[in-house]
Amino acid sequence: MEVSRTRALRGPNMWSRHTAIEAVVHCQPHELDIAQLSGFEARLRQLFPGIGSLGDNPPHGVLSLAHVLERAALALQAQAGCPVTYSHTHTTPEAGTYQVVVEYSEEDVGRAAMEQATALLQAALEGGSFDAEAVVAALRETDEDIRLGPSTGCIVTAAVKRGIPYRRLTQGSLVQFGWGAKQRRIWAAEVDNTSAVSESIAQDKDLCKRLLESAGVPVPTGRPVDSLEDAWAVAQDIGLPVVVKPQDGNQGKGVTVNVASFEAMAAAYKAADEIGHVMVEKFLPGSDYRLLVVGDRLVAAARRDPPHVVGDGQHDVRALVAKVNEDPRRGDGHATSLTKIRLDDIAVARLALQGLTPESVPAKGQRVILRNNANLSTGGTATDVTDDVHPDVAARAIAAAQVVGLHVCGVDVVAESVLRPLEEQSGGIVEVNAAPGLRMHLSPSYGKGRDVGEAIVTHLFGSGHQADDGRIPTVAVTGTNGKTTTSRLITHMFATNGLCVGMTNTDGVYVDGRQIDSGDCSGPKSARNVLMHPDVQAAVFETARGGILREGLGFDRCQVSVVTNLGDGDHLGMNFLNTVEDLALVKRVIVHNTAANGYAVLNAADPVVAQMAAVCPGQIIYFALDRHHPLMATHRAQGKRAVYIDGEHLVAAEGNWREQILLRDIPFTRGGSIPFQVENAMAAVAAGWGVGLDWDTIRRALATFNSDADSVPGRFNVMDYKGATVIADYGHNGDAMRALVAAVQAMPATRRSVVISGAGDRRDEDIRIQTEILGAAFDEVILFQDACQRGRADGEVLALLRQGLEGATRTRQVQEVHGEFLAIDRALQGLQPGELCLVLVDQVQEALGHLNQRVREAQGGH
Repeated sequence: MEVSRTRALRGPNMWSRHTAIEAVVHCQPHELDIAQLSGFEARLRQLFPGIGSLGDNPPHGVLSLAHVLERAALALQAQAGCPVTYSHTHTTPEAGTYQVVVEYSEEDVGRAAMEQATALLQAALEGGSFDAEAVVAALRETDEDIRLGPSTGCIVTAAVKRGIPYRRLTQGSLVQFGWGAKQRRIWAAEVDNTSAVSESIAQDKDLCKRLLESAGVPVPTGRPVDSLEDAWAVAQDIGLPVVVKPQDGNQGKGVTVNVASFEAMAAAYKAADEIGHVMVEKFLPGSDYRLLVVGDRLVAAARRDPPHVVGDGQHDVRALVAKVNEDPRRGDGHATSLTKIRLDDIAVARLALQGLTPESVPAKGQRVILRNNANLSTGGTATDVTDDVHPDVAARAIAAAQVVGLHVCGVDVVAESVLRPLEEQSGGIVEVNAAPGLRMHLSPSYGKGRDVGEAIVTHLFGSGHQADDGRIPTVAVTGTNGKTTTSRLITHMFATNGLCVGMTNTDGVYVDGRQIDSGDCSGPKSARNVLMHPDVQAAVFETARGGILREGLGFDRCQVSVVTNLGDGDHLGMNFLNTVEDLALVKRVIVHNTAANGYAVLNAADPVVAQMAAVCPGQIIYFALDRHHPLMATHRAQGKRAVYIDGEHLVAAEGNWREQILLRDIPFTRGGSIPFQVENAMAAVAAGWGVGLDWDTIRRALATFNSDADSVPGRFNVMDYKGATVIADYGHNGDAMRALVAAVQAMPATRRSVVISGAGDRRDEDIRIQTEILGAAFDEVILFQDACQRGRADGEVLALLRQGLEGATRTRQVQEVHGEFLAIDRALQGLQPGELCLVLVDQVQEALGHLNQRVREAQGGH
């Protein structure tokens, strides 16, 4: 068995909506049925007992090694605690070759699981060893290191429940919610509109306390100190006992409470000084409470108790700590709801204050404290008291957050109880915290968990009739031909409506009409970049086959999907896609991931495209030149949306309602004489309708859209050259040739010539068919060989193109040229006024630049 390629599908893909690892697996003939591998399954289960079932209803009842690999990669992740359930093995047309698809929740874990599953199978085949327990432990550790912690995770979960898209911007806790101009960002539990000034104030405990005090919020007395002697003097002045802590600290590090002697002060000062500048303040008696304020609301409160054990009269302190740490809720970091208690030097010192050591056996029922502070990060516990908080206590906590300027704030209160105002019990606010930990409120040790993630999402995106999902209008466009023109026209419609539009296509990435990236940008990475741009108010994505296969979609769903056509397909014979139906499985991914309240715009005249309606969660807008097409007629009779041509009008219809636009008012269709441009216009109109643009905007956009080399490079760009007509186009498949022939035949010309090459990675028949079509419509064909041989031998593409011209009914002259620019110059040299030349450009930008230069020279320019 050989795994030849592994990909991470980071968005919705042809297999599912799950993120997944896709591996291409080659099995030898004897590996196609594991029943023929003597002792294999027994050895496999001995090595990894947790693998479970090896598959339900395998094809023809036979399990190959590829199917077992699928099951093993999924089971390893599940055993490691990853929330994964989906896997699939696809049998390709190549004998013994499979595509194995396994869901992942974290990419690094998914990749590692696939690698370890491969190693497991090799060990089972060869009688080798495999430490499943160690592998699962390593996967679990990787998962815990990478996955979002409970605080950030609960906010993401709340956003997902509301349909708000999210994206992790780092492997840490920086997360973007929403898209473009509607995006918001969080860093753990800190939101993007909280200023660095506010965060700095919260970190400076002395400054923070002085600001709170000035606002009438009760706080303990005290101040910063610069030496042990100064600390003891402050303690004497304000009265023992005191609290010693770092002026700029977090998670309770370096904090010592209830300091009542000089010896204790010395130890406490040393612990705090190791963290930073030290401050001393009055010890407030009572319990430690954490109040969580979001915006102008108190959303949760918990009493925090320091880590402790209770004696049983039989076991020593060390054994009691070990027993407490067996609780599955306790872990080593922040990924679990509780943290393991550490029996370190600080704990030993706290034991000494109680006359104990780790080897002491406490009496039955004796409560043994192991830390002075009650932070969960040191092993403390939390009890929910949200419903007990007195309104005055809540008001003081909210005031503290607002004085500092924190939108999400953890307010630490020390008081006998939160049932009464702080002023009545000498309680006070001892700290406020930016980016507070949320796990004590999500799953407290005792009491009711609170959905604090939802409170933060509501603060960011509103609630009720003011709720927003953070999405901007998005349109995804795919098909065999017409994608780029349709995408650019839809972009023009949005821009005509005054929106800042982000667009991706095979030419580059554009934001508000400015190109910010170049090259073929029709993949998911470019789409994600557009959705991350803070100015973008609407997005249009040309979505090519390659990007979907390589990585999936760059978004979870679109408001409108557009499939222009499939025809005979393109790029067949690659990536196990050998038929148009195979290609449709990839192209329909955008339809499958259309919003439930959105629309799929489908070409009714293309039967393979029309069938995609079955997988669309939303509604369908069909378009076709023939309004009497049976599918169009049925759709219209049902009162559903359709776009078609009626005489000299482009018509949008829904039930008895009609909107008509004269074709002569759509200049790039040349009055409707170019059928494929009319189809592109219909698809764009349907998309604009689907996203809710008004008809005045759609009309103005159609009237002002230019299909020239600047606006839509390489898409039927018409130029005048010394009285002859020159057309530049990027068509490179049989369907494109037919459409172009139909278009140029409607244009007057005394003689027609064409310049063409072929991409070497296409099938032989796909290269030949192009010149077979052109040979019936052009008098002269100039063949060129340039940069697109793609693995073909020198002259091989030209030979295939010549084969296509054998028996041509019109072509009488054929030339061969090496070099695209030379071929263009050869064609222009022979052009006479009244003739027409179609140049099928290969290197679009470069060839158009060269062609435009020749046109300018002919016009007397430079």
